[in-house]
Amino acid sequence: MTPPPAPDATSLPSANTPGTSIDLLLAEYERALGYTASLWHDLSESEVKWRPHERSSAIGWHLGHQAAVAHFMVRNLTAAEPSPDPGLDSLMDGATAETNRGDLPGLDRLSRYRDAVADRLRFRIGNIASRDVVAPAQLDVIARTLLVAVVNHEYQHAQWIGEVRTVNLGHDLPMRPRSPLLTEIDGFYVLAP
Repeated sequence: MTPPPAPDATSLPSANTPGTSIDLLLAEYERALGYTASLWHDLSESEVKWRPHERSSAIGWHLGHQAAVAHFMVRNLTAAEPSPDPGLDSLMDGATAETNRGDLPGLDRLSRYRDAVADRLRFRIGNIASRDVVAPAQLDVIARTLLVAVVNHEYQHAQWIGEVRTVNLGHDLPMRPRSPLLTEIDGFYVLAP
């Protein structure tokens, strides 16, 4: 297969990577984590582990999955980052059949996993933002793209968590996040930098 011809260099933008800064995207990551936390920190362990039927996923699985995806992206796109909890990686992988998502860890372990992944993401992205990497311009593009994907994924699963919280568990929703970088598409908050 012949690759398509390269674009004319004169038609490309003069800035290498125009768009939203890493600092602003990290702030959006913190906003998304905070919103997810507000959806589950007041729930009991049984509510976090509850699922409507065997072919569905509990809130706890979605919380672990959000962190697992962030870890996988950091590990595979920026640095060979070891897992903070290898025992959770396969359970929280989206490829795990829903029927096998029922044996969830306790809330403390789940919180530690989420916190550790977030800390490592901040560390790795911070290295890129401070240009303390081998290919800073290339990794800047990767970091910004990664952050948009991680934030959008966080909100994707927060939507489901919120629905279960209200419809199935009878709790009110917390205040929705607000940001000029967020928009709503098909009922989901997404970053559109």
